[in-house]
Amino acid sequence: MTAGKFRSTSLDANRLGRIKTWMQGYVDARKFAGSSLLITQAGTEVFSHVVGVRDRRANLPFTRDTTARIYSMTKPITTVALMMLVEQGRTHLDAPVSDYLPAFNDMHALIPGATEIGQTTPCATPTLHQLLTHTSGLSYPFNPGVMSRAMDEADLLFKPTQGTLEAMTNQLATFPLAFCPGKRWEYSVGIDVIGRVIEVITGKTLAVVFDEEIFAPLNMTNTGFTAQQGTEFASLYTPLAGDAMALNAAPQGGETLRMVDQAGSSAFEKTTLFSGGGGLVGTIDDYMRFVEMLRRGGTGDIGRLLSPSTVAFMRQNHLPGDIASMGPKSFAEQPMHGTGFGLGGSVVLSPGQTCVPSSIGDFSWGGMASTFFWLDPVHDLNVVFFTQLSPSSSYSARPELKALIHGCLI
Repeated sequence: MTAGKFRSTSLDANRLGRIKTWMQGYVDARKFAGSSLLITQAGTEVFSHVVGVRDRRANLPFTRDTTARIYSMTKPITTVALMMLVEQGRTHLDAPVSDYLPAFNDMHALIPGATEIGQTTPCATPTLHQLLTHTSGLSYPFNPGVMSRAMDEADLLFKPTQGTLEAMTNQLATFPLAFCPGKRWEYSVGIDVIGRVIEVITGKTLAVVFDEEIFAPLNMTNTGFTAQQGTEFASLYTPLAGDAMALNAAPQGGETLRMVDQAGSSAFEKTTLFSGGGGLVGTIDDYMRFVEMLRRGGTGDIGRLLSPSTVAFMRQNHLPGDIASMGPKSFAEQPMHGTGFGLGGSVVLSPGQTCVPSSIGDFSWGGMASTFFWLDPVHDLNVVFFTQLSPSSSYSARPELKALIHGCLI
């Protein structure tokens, strides 16, 4: 939506107080250690608030400058990097990934109803578009199913210290797909593979591509694959007694803020693998600069990354219907009913079906540590929320926050 054509609204100052109360309530209830929220409208900051701590042991405050793990909010950034290459004519979305990564030449997929990893049939190689839209047949270790269990056993999660992106991607290619490309929607490591494709096309590491092509033009000086010493890096918490990445597990009582990754000894402080699907850390203001670039149709304060036409293309639904219509069995960061998927994020098609106050065309995504952003084209709003609690399915913070902010619109 172009500037000047959004609905003329403002945020009621008195009602914004509800958001502060809600944020403090999550801290008081020991659900989040701390959090920060930033809202802009038409490119101007209209609200910000920070509560709690980034490290409970050291009693260090969560601040606007706190560096957080943004996990899957890395995916939109990787997608933008690929679309920049598409605009330059260096690749196209219908290209099979094997054009760049020969390890994916001979693909097989699990047969329907497979009970073991060896029950496969030959299938097509996924395209870049299918990788971007989670319709490639790839999966995640935390999803249900035969393929996901095999990935979990092999620890195929593209963690910061798991060697290199090239080696991890080659290992992934030795596994079958969970289904034939295009047949279903399943949240996956597909955009990690896209990150490796970007490296092959450019001849540079994904870290260098991001630094040169995205972070420098957008002045995102506090974002990268490695948490720098001396920064206000937050610790990560979980309410689970077991694996903090167990997305489908319910909180299990006892300590609701169990520390699982402490600043000062985190894998994110010694990164070797540049995960385009979930490897970045950064600050809330930096991420808002990225979202603002999308709102402005591809341009930042320092330079243009993409054309308005390309950004509009990314923010369209690229599925035949909503996510729910494609039979997903996986975890997703957003509601599946009434929500489609574009390139790099979800797209609201029908607010009523999502059961969350929304606008048609909302473009959004979140991260494993309960971070979240959305861009509302109707009210010309950008919203970025940071906290550090995994898994993101622990509480209903995202729909609650959307409802709170819609309740402030007048």
